[in-house]
Amino acid sequence: MTLDLLQYLLGAASGALVGFSLGLVGGGGSILAVPLLVYLVGVPSPHLAIGTSALAVAANALAGLWNHARRGHVKWRCASVYAAAGVAGAFAGSTLGKALDGERLLALFALLMLGVAVLMVVRRGDEGNPQVRLSRENAPKLVAFGAGTGVLSGFFGIGGGFLVVPGLIAATGMPILNAVGSSLVAVTAFGLTTAANYARSGWVDPPLAAVFVLGGLAGTRAGATAATRLAARRGTLNVVFGTVIALVAGYVLYRSRGALL
Repeated sequence: MTLDLLQYLLGAASGALVGFSLGLVGGGGSILAVPLLVYLVGVPSPHLAIGTSALAVAANALAGLWNHARRGHVKWRCASVYAAAGVAGAFAGSTLGKALDGERLLALFALLMLGVAVLMVVRRGDEGNPQVRLSRENAPKLVAFGAGTGVLSGFFGIGGGFLVVPGLIAATGMPILNAVGSSLVAVTAFGLTTAANYARSGWVDPPLAAVFVLGGLAGTRAGATAATRLAARRGTLNVVFGTVIALVAGYVLYRSRGALL
């Protein structure tokens, strides 16, 4: 695929926005990246946008993970079990997703986003347990939620942060700030798995992914700082999380409304 200079600049700006979202709420990677690449940058194929964004988001998530780890927000053992369980699911899901029509995939993706948005806002008053650890009680839940999230992540071509955060909270009861930081372990793993599968079919554009990552490096640090401040206000980060998802979902549904008819 050949892009002009303006498209690459728009790709870098999109990366900065995605990086900020990853740092802020642990998600928004491909949920924002795929629509931005398709509708703003002008990538002609939804499948190419999905594969390219998966690679870029994985790299940006790794940068966001570093920023959250420095602040002590990551529950490493819980996150590692969750991520390991989801990798196989992400490969299976991405294999199925490649076989579906791209526009229909985006529309289904938006419906899933709306459901997650409602769930997070409804549960905004739950502060969670900051002392949570990996245990015999939560390990099976982490495996189950991780595998399920991995399948959905690969199927919709997303890093999965908007699914991993509520999944980690449901499995362990950890606070949302810890779930945001910990989710980036899985987002990185799922994104790399999905990108590798799409690359096998030639649906990854490395130059575009590179400028996207460069734009995202600054955004991830700013997002992590904002998340720390918002988390001090009970329920605020949950509301921000749900609102961002709902707005993007509405736009994606509007643009791909024909696929549902």
